[in-house]
Amino acid sequence: MADFLIMDIISEPLIDCRILETKGLEDHRGAFIKTFHADAFSKLGLPVDWKEEFYSTSRKDVLRGMHFQLPPHDHDKLVYCIRGRVLDVLLDLRRGGDFGKTASVELSAGNRRLLFIPKGIAHGFLALEDDCVMVYKTTTVHAPTHDAGVHWRSFGFDWPIRDPIISVRDEGFPQFNEFASPF
Repeated sequence: MADFLIMDIISEPLIDCRILETKGLEDHRGAFIKTFHADAFSKLGLPVDWKEEFYSTSRKDVLRGMHFQLPPHDHDKLVYCIRGRVLDVLLDLRRGGDFGKTASVELSAGNRRLLFIPKGIAHGFLALEDDCVMVYKTTTVHAPTHDAGVHWRSFGFDWPIRDPIISVRDEGFPQFNEFASPF
């Protein structure tokens, strides 16, 4: 495998969550970055059977989250930012030692990092710049009847904003202490 295809796990912010650093080719024209390679992912112990991919655009101060899918449509997720910068936030909903633990990481077009999020982790982000583009890959197809979330202010994370731009749906999610986790 050529050097520019290699991805390295550089951090594990929560158990089984992985921050991947991509390597690419760059010259006077720009850059070429590979965000998925089945053999590389397999060697890193990550899923290779993605079912759906989509992206979102957000302006500065938009907060999206905290989202997840309930079983049996829960999924692993791979996210990365291809334009702008976001503060990506994770909340562990898995019963056990890390239940309720949070982590965050900055994802940006500049740092070219990928974030692997396993089943049972709520995910959200705050756009730190205008015109952010986030890409998502999931191991199951979106199932609206199993789409869920917890309120962004209810789990003790210190968001660097008081009044984000947020959807009515996300603002209406239940409080973390009211959520009975199936994970």
